[in-house]
Amino acid sequence: MTARKLAAVGAAALACTVLASACTSHDSATPVPSTGASVVPSIGASVLKPPEGQGFRPVALPDFSLMEEPVREQMRAAYSSLAARIEHPEASRVELGQAYGEMGKLLMAATYLDAAESCYLNAQTLAPDDRRWPYYLGRLYKIRGPLAKSAASFERALQLQPNDVATLVSLGDVYLDQGRAESAEPLFAKALTLQPDSAAARSGSGRAALGRKDYVRAVKDLEEALALEPRATGLHYPLAMAYRGRGDVDRAQAHLGQRGDIEPRPVDPLMAELDDLLQSVEAYNVRGGRALAAGNWAAAAENFRKGLLLAPDDLSLRHRLGTALFQMGNTHAAGEQFEQIVRASPGYAKAHFGLGVLMEASGRHTEAIDRFSTALKYEPGYLQARIQLAAVLARSGRLEEALAQYERALETDPAHSEAAFRYAMTLVRLRRYEEARNRLADGMEAQPDQSQFSHALARLLAAAPDDRIRDGQRAKMLVGQLLKTQPSIELGETMAMTLAELGQYDQAAAVQRDMIAAAEHAGLRDVVRRLTQNLRLYEHGKPCRTPFTEAEMP
Repeated sequence: MTARKLAAVGAAALACTVLASACTSHDSATPVPSTGASVVPSIGASVLKPPEGQGFRPVALPDFSLMEEPVREQMRAAYSSLAARIEHPEASRVELGQAYGEMGKLLMAATYLDAAESCYLNAQTLAPDDRRWPYYLGRLYKIRGPLAKSAASFERALQLQPNDVATLVSLGDVYLDQGRAESAEPLFAKALTLQPDSAAARSGSGRAALGRKDYVRAVKDLEEALALEPRATGLHYPLAMAYRGRGDVDRAQAHLGQRGDIEPRPVDPLMAELDDLLQSVEAYNVRGGRALAAGNWAAAAENFRKGLLLAPDDLSLRHRLGTALFQMGNTHAAGEQFEQIVRASPGYAKAHFGLGVLMEASGRHTEAIDRFSTALKYEPGYLQARIQLAAVLARSGRLEEALAQYERALETDPAHSEAAFRYAMTLVRLRRYEEARNRLADGMEAQPDQSQFSHALARLLAAAPDDRIRDGQRAKMLVGQLLKTQPSIELGETMAMTLAELGQYDQAAAVQRDMIAAAEHAGLRDVVRRLTQNLRLYEHGKPCRTPFTEAEMP
């Protein structure tokens, strides 16, 4: 199993929301009069009353006693600072505005959005020239609504700092949510003049073009955004819609199959400050999860470690730390985390799974089989563990056992593409080529967005040792379709196999040489050696009869 797949199993990407809104102004140099009333204590839910006669909002505070200790102390400190500013008439409007704002940031980070809104509206009234408060309000209203208030708040923030890329992109996004593509477009254009390599701004420009049905421009901008930030899986859906608008159904399907929910984000110091504000187990868990989703393994590990300092017995955090360490290449430390989990809780299936992945990566197949089997003992419905058990059984030569495990996986989820594909490839290992061909064809029909089925089928049709299976013309058609949307060295290699099957050895050799040059340029030495072996066949007028090497088998 690849490191990427371990991350998908061991770490769910969590999203933390934080934001706020807009309002009036007063002179910031004059003192604020006292309320003349005592402030409500910070234990239990309460209302923090504002200074009288100024039009400020009261703040309905959450029950601090229900919060984790570090967050409770942060809240109480911010509360005490704000209460002191309210009670002392010598406090300036700027000082009181700052105290309201800091309280609002903590409340927003903890997702108490109503209370945060009141704090930010007060802060904005007290410090009308501070762009932070309308910016946070714009974020809050974008999450909670209404969008009209979000737009108004971002517009106010942009007036205060016209060249801030994060504000330009955020306001543009709200306009797009409102269906105002023509209003959004100049904002993204300006952001790109200020920061040409902003994937978020380029994405916005592409989505604005999509909203105007300018599909050519949409494809160009969205492809550029994806190149700038390849992990932004949220770009695949608008790209699919743009390609569909152009009539390119194959590319549309290819992108639909890769769609996800990770969006490109602009460099945003204000939101980064808010994201890092809370000191709680859940906050560190969320930040670590977000870092895992973005592929920032070191940041993920750091956040999980901080969470474990507060909650050393949290096995989920420890498992995610092990996952991050594995992704960093520190397999020994990852194994220590998984082993510690198993000692504390022998039935923790995901820890056994993680250890199985480590064993398999180091070639210890028997131990890997034991670990995956143990994971299934404690959690029989653990589908990924069953699929990995089947894969290790296949690599160990226990092919019939592997087929049985894949069959059980497919009984649980008949549409599981990985299980279906690996089942077909196990049939290839067994030299049951006709069954394998039929399975791959069925998979291609059932899941047209999963290109591994059509590619493997093309290989089989081009190079299977069984004369009854080969069909060079059909293989050529399949490879040609795939090359339109996702050209690669592997597909070029398959095209060379196909040309050789059709007796076009000179063309096959020419294509193979091009693939060897590409592999050399990429530093893929093992691939170069494999490609060179087939090149010798084509140069001698012989076809390939090995559709997959052992290294290529899943």
